[in-house]
Amino acid sequence: MCDNPKCSCDPCTCVQCGCGVARLGELERRVMDLLWEDPGREFTGRDVAGALPNYAYTTVATILDRLVQKRMVNRRMEGRAIRFSTTGTRADHTAEMMHETLVVTGDADSALVRFAETLSRSEAEVLRRALDQPRRRPRKTNP
Repeated sequence: MCDNPKCSCDPCTCVQCGCGVARLGELERRVMDLLWEDPGREFTGRDVAGALPNYAYTTVATILDRLVQKRMVNRRMEGRAIRFSTTGTRADHTAEMMHETLVVTGDADSALVRFAETLSRSEAEVLRRALDQPRRRPRKTNP
């Protein structure tokens, strides 16, 4: 069983999980940036389309559907309106991408050491404090 939080196998039989972290296209990234700016808010498709005036409503609606399929966005019906909200934060997504990259390298130890060498003093201190926490959050899993 793998530890990939985006694994969609049920039950998981992955040796090296290929389910992967959702990759975002340019418009998907713009939509997620908008949703991540206000993570507690539920947006309608019209809200999102209104914030992205260079795109047709139908295009934005298609992107929101794709993001639901990628499990990055929740969809909820409220009367006749469909409301969308993020399933996690930008930091969650970034951490998942970093973890997947480490797994794919085949040499996570060397990659981690090299990454640590690139950190500023303040960034290293943030990482050090996080590693020293007595209880770290468990990795999230898909329902």
